[in-house]
Amino acid sequence: MNKINLLDKFSLIDSYWDPKIIGELNNQYVKLVKFKGEFDWHKHDNEDELFLVVKGKFDMQLRDITITLNENELIVVPRGTEHCPKANDEVHVLLFEPASTLNTGDVKSDKTINKPDKI
Repeated sequence: MNKINLLDKFSLIDSYWDPKIIGELNNQYVKLVKFKGEFDWHKHDNEDELFLVVKGKFDMQLRDITITLNENELIVVPRGTEHCPKANDEVHVLLFEPASTLNTGDVKSDKTINKPDKI
């Protein structure tokens, strides 16, 4: 059991949309990711996702509304909900989701990460 410093871990990430695993509990991963630009529209049929903004802000686009998330705010995207994160500037996000969650859900693209690295 070790403590984790989020700033130290974020400093190890030098790419966007490339989640890194920093912890695991009860078949769930705690991941860190940097966003910039627009992701792919997608959904997860069997998994909910939690997005917590550590630094910066981003828009969570849903089909009928866009929700802006600022530092220290989070959103839980329920399974089956189409969504698309978008960040005009770099944002640091903590994700909490089942270990089975593929970052692009039901979509395969150049942003798909089949097996995230642990840092």
